[in-house]
Amino acid sequence: MLSRLLSRLAALRGLRADLAALGLGALAAASLPPFHAIPVLLISVPGLLVLLDAASSPLVAARRGWWFGLGHHVLGLYWVTEAILFEAARFWWLVPLAVPALAAALALFIAAACFMARLTPSGWPRVLALAGAWVLADLARQFVLTGFPWNPWGSVWAIPGPIGDVFIQPAAWIGVHGLTLATLLLAALPVLGWRWRAAGTALFAAWGALGLIRLQQTVPPQPLTVMLVQGNVAQGQKWSQDLAVGIFRHYLALTSQAQAAGPAVVIWPETSFPGLLDIDEPARRAIEQATRGAPALVGSVRFDARQRPRNSLFAVLDSGAIGGVYDKWHLVPFGEYVPDWLPLPIMVMPGNGFAPGLGPRTLHIPGLPPFGPLICYEATFSGEIVDRSDRPAWLVNVTNDAWFGNSTGPRQHLAAARMRAVEEGLPLLRAANTGISAAFDARGHELGRIGMQTTDTLAVTLPGVMPETLFARLGLWLPAISGSVALGAGLVARRIAPSG
Repeated sequence: MLSRLLSRLAALRGLRADLAALGLGALAAASLPPFHAIPVLLISVPGLLVLLDAASSPLVAARRGWWFGLGHHVLGLYWVTEAILFEAARFWWLVPLAVPALAAALALFIAAACFMARLTPSGWPRVLALAGAWVLADLARQFVLTGFPWNPWGSVWAIPGPIGDVFIQPAAWIGVHGLTLATLLLAALPVLGWRWRAAGTALFAAWGALGLIRLQQTVPPQPLTVMLVQGNVAQGQKWSQDLAVGIFRHYLALTSQAQAAGPAVVIWPETSFPGLLDIDEPARRAIEQATRGAPALVGSVRFDARQRPRNSLFAVLDSGAIGGVYDKWHLVPFGEYVPDWLPLPIMVMPGNGFAPGLGPRTLHIPGLPPFGPLICYEATFSGEIVDRSDRPAWLVNVTNDAWFGNSTGPRQHLAAARMRAVEEGLPLLRAANTGISAAFDARGHELGRIGMQTTDTLAVTLPGVMPETLFARLGLWLPAISGSVALGAGLVARRIAPSG
């Protein structure tokens, strides 16, 4: 059946070929979290390669790659519309435009990868070139115009449960982008000969074996209990001044009840405090009373010396003192600030929105192991979440995914955070406003969670730290070199065998 499908795809031309690429890209989106229908890549990737083989030129191949990317990202990112609907009265005109426009921009990166692949002979050189160029394109979209590294194909392996635990372990050496490279190579096997398929089977078996070996390593826990608090405050209520006191009391009550089981450091979600915590000493004292003197990590907005708002995480200590502050530095374009290169009247915050922080930091708070804060969107940036000169003992991810409702968005965000724990060899504890709050050990194994749109708390013993991973030492250089070698091998093959 696959052979017949590929034969039909090879015969398509013009708009029909473009629409076929659109459909294949949409099909590939089913492999993403939370569906993880990975076998669809064994259809979509060979189909794309056949369309590239049949393209009359690299530019035609790039066009077909763009259509593939458009279908893929429209389905993978449909949930962005949920955020606009909260301000539909003001931004109604964006509802039919936002997701297609974003998908069209991201599809350019896939188009570039397909252009490079078409420069190489068909067969294994083109497979290598496509995989390598795809990884390099993913790395580029992590940085271009402040970056949007959502849904790399390596994340398809973050399957909930033991299977996912096994297959995400190589991210400790090659990162999620390295997993993307391996995923593309494996998915392309149906268009290659039996020798390549045998090699791919061996690669897949080795992948699983390495994952099992790493999972066998024992890591003693750290002597600390952590309490995640999920207030489940609807986005439509979150910034209402009439409800602010009630929301604060809601979080205090949840915290106080949870602390009755024993003292624990408490983590509240992103912007969970509905005011300005740095100038509200009575509120900080109320938090200290609710935690019974234990430290509390609380998300709140603050204003800097220039009166620019910052999305921050505060460490509240005994007597309500502030032990440390972290400011989010990877801000969401158009959601938290308006880029200077494309000013549009779609900002909820005054002025140009939030001011960015200085970058990854490790906070040293009395009574706590040093930790690396991540606020919301920052958890998607592989290789950019830890201060390399001051390695933390755990990661704290606070977020507010209520903007995106009960959609695939929060689940994709959770999968990204889980990958960061594996890459860095650090436990990650995540407090989300409406979910999903969860705790992962340094191997990405889930220790517990609070489901979507649930009001609850979760107490966990802080997992231990694993030795610094290869990816933690080399960062994005490793997938960048791997992608460059794969692309280079395909291009070199063009000189050796200029025709497929």
